[in-house]
Amino acid sequence: MAMNNIKKALRRDEIREIDRKAIEEYGIPGLILMENAGRNVAEETLKMFVGPCKAKVAIFCGKGNNGGDGFVIARHLYNRGVNISVYLTTKVSGVLADGDAGTNLKILLNMKLRIKELQNLQDIEEIGKELQGCDIIVDAIFGTGLSGEVREPVNSLIRKINETNIPVISVDIPSGLNCDEGIALGTAIKATKTVTFVSPKAGFFKRNGKEFIGELIVTDISVPKELIKGRI
Repeated sequence: MAMNNIKKALRRDEIREIDRKAIEEYGIPGLILMENAGRNVAEETLKMFVGPCKAKVAIFCGKGNNGGDGFVIARHLYNRGVNISVYLTTKVSGVLADGDAGTNLKILLNMKLRIKELQNLQDIEEIGKELQGCDIIVDAIFGTGLSGEVREPVNSLIRKINETNIPVISVDIPSGLNCDEGIALGTAIKATKTVTFVSPKAGFFKRNGKEFIGELIVTDISVPKELIKGRI
């Protein structure tokens, strides 16, 4: 477990405040934070296999910043020669209007990368076949902001991912896990590795959190250390 000398787990509101101050008070654009986060996860993903040019990775993205991280990951892996498939749990048109995530999705579209929308249970049923021969799954569906139970069709998608024997790397937090309490919100990804940003999340060490996070990696996304010092 790589903790980068940051020992205290933080709650969702504390993490959000750190992000807010980094952007508003220090003037670090959210796009930079997203780029750093996605690149770090891409590097951790590359460590999970040998011969990236032969690797096949499926990247599942939701709306919001977690999905935006996923788009950055997709770009970096593609540029490293990885065979990637990108799946979106909402409509492309909705994400394109969503700030930083939309910017990174537009980049993928400009690169002529195919984005498959998963709109219903029938789409989810086809995922099993499409994951055949896949080496790694990247989970960028939900971030720390999820509070209510996971709804269909994403509920079924998470269950189907968990049924595979494919290693899963989760972005910041396993999708479906409550950030503060460590409980599954109906269902949650059981990650092989979780790459989290700034600090571990409080829910990782409560209730059933450890059952979902797998190997925990804490990475620096260029948030000023002064924002973190008083919280560790």
